[in-house]
Amino acid sequence: MKLAEDKSREVFHDHTIQVGSTGNLGISIGIISVVFGYRTVVHMSADAKEWKKELLRGHGVIVVEYEGDYAEAVRKGREQSKLDSRSYFVDDENSRSLFMGYATAALGIQEQLQEAKIQVDREHPLFVYLPCGIGGAPGGITFGLKQIFGDQVHCFFVEPKQAPCMLSGLLTGLHSQISVQDLGLTGKTQADGLAVGRASGFVGKTMEHFISGVLTVDDEKLCPAIQMCYETEGIFMEPSAGSAIWGPVRLFSEEEGREYLKKIGCSMEGSTHMIWATGGRLVPNGVRKQLLN
Repeated sequence: MKLAEDKSREVFHDHTIQVGSTGNLGISIGIISVVFGYRTVVHMSADAKEWKKELLRGHGVIVVEYEGDYAEAVRKGREQSKLDSRSYFVDDENSRSLFMGYATAALGIQEQLQEAKIQVDREHPLFVYLPCGIGGAPGGITFGLKQIFGDQVHCFFVEPKQAPCMLSGLLTGLHSQISVQDLGLTGKTQADGLAVGRASGFVGKTMEHFISGVLTVDDEKLCPAIQMCYETEGIFMEPSAGSAIWGPVRLFSEEEGREYLKKIGCSMEGSTHMIWATGGRLVPNGVRKQLLN
């Protein structure tokens, strides 16, 4: 692979990749950028877990920490990147390219459903529950799924009760112009990847046409969810991903959910429900035990 050869790495070494993150985006961008030889800087908020910072530093990534939240890390990272003509900032808040990159995940889902012989049509609707922070990943995935399955896929975002930034933006129509702190919420949550006070305005405006709904989850329900999944399926996930487990529970058990199902008028007997459970494989064993206990 040409890009991984020494000649390419020598060129990349004179350039910098930067990103603002509470964790998983920083891990993915950080590690792959170092592999290609870039000088790599990840700007992380106070909500980011210590083991994620240590993992990045172990790969040679420069980690810059901030006392503020995700918004501050992104803002400062963007400002620092602009000062260097050879620096590129991976902007989860406003990047159309990153958004479309997330959307390609839908092609993988389509392939896996076909391999499993799972139909998606009016008699066999697909319901997808996605953890939501600033909105880039769940928004892009939803956009991609809608291009493939149209009205036969129903996508719900799941957010922590103290950090429902996408819900706040959608309900008010203010999108990035309102923060959860404006509503008296803390923006703090054990689901560090979802600890975002202000949603992406670009994603929020786009999702007005595609999203089926947004659900919120109490923090104390996150660890029981990941414990249940680990004990029954042998799959470990982070608290952020565990939030999505409550998606179908809320949809079927609460009045608003039942009203939605009645409105769309499709059969639940043949429906498929998918939890978008990214995150978990890199969590150190000691941290896993703490969360499961």
